Amino acid sequence: MHTLQNKVALITGSARGLGKAIAERYAALGANIVINYSKDKVAAEEVVSTIAAMGVKVIAVQADVSKVADLERLFEEAKKAFGKIDIVVANAGIELVETPVTEFTEEQFDRVFSINTKGSYFTLQQAARHVEDHGRIIYIASSTTSFPVPGMAVYGGSKTTPRYLVDILSKEIGHRGVTVNSIIPFAVDHAGIFAEADSYPALRKQLLDSCPMGRLAEVEDVANVAEFFASDLSSFVNGQHLLVNGGATN
Repeated sequence: MHTLQNKVALITGSARGLGKAIAERYAALGANIVINYSKDKVAAEEVVSTIAAMGVKVIAVQADVSKVADLERLFEEAKKAFGKIDIVVANAGIELVETPVTEFTEEQFDRVFSINTKGSYFTLQQAARHVEDHGRIIYIASSTTSFPVPGMAVYGGSKTTPRYLVDILSKEIGHRGVTVNSIIPFAVDHAGIFAEADSYPALRKQLLDSCPMGRLAEVEDVANVAEFFASDLSSFVNGQHLLVNGGATN
């Protein structure tokens, strides 16, 4: 097993879903954890209790990633609590699917881009400013950035810009030994829009039909790759985008 002993990991949007799974995985490997949430304090406190029981230190910080002032405060509180930040996972985001290009509203566009694009951009910016030398920065992208899916124009578009930022940032701070990579998950079962088993049945079938392995991703599949990117095994892997999609081609 890899170790993250004495490391400090900050994961945005980690009160549930992928963020929660990654936070718990890092804690199991010995890292101290900064949980970030926007609104659901109860869920965040539950994650804190679970992680604290693993014997590591953990705090929860409320911050809306679409607000730069909140992000600055999030990183300041993390460093105040732990003195440093070694790993940052830019995970916070919202999904908007099954909406044709002709039907998106300005309000929907602004909301999705403010969180997924602006929020991720400035999370990565703060990470670049604050992460320790030889640290790790990881962006959670989406397979819609590799395989366009009808009905996901705004969602996929909002996840594309930060993916490009990974390419640039990996070159700008690589001299510090910091790696910057993205994980590109397939649709994740039991999380996000598929948190409920009967949600989006037509889209679920379409995605299942496109995957040779005949299933959606699980949070553990993504956490496995997040573990790799945070560990010493990936110390010379930089500016990469790893698909976690079971071989799906559409």
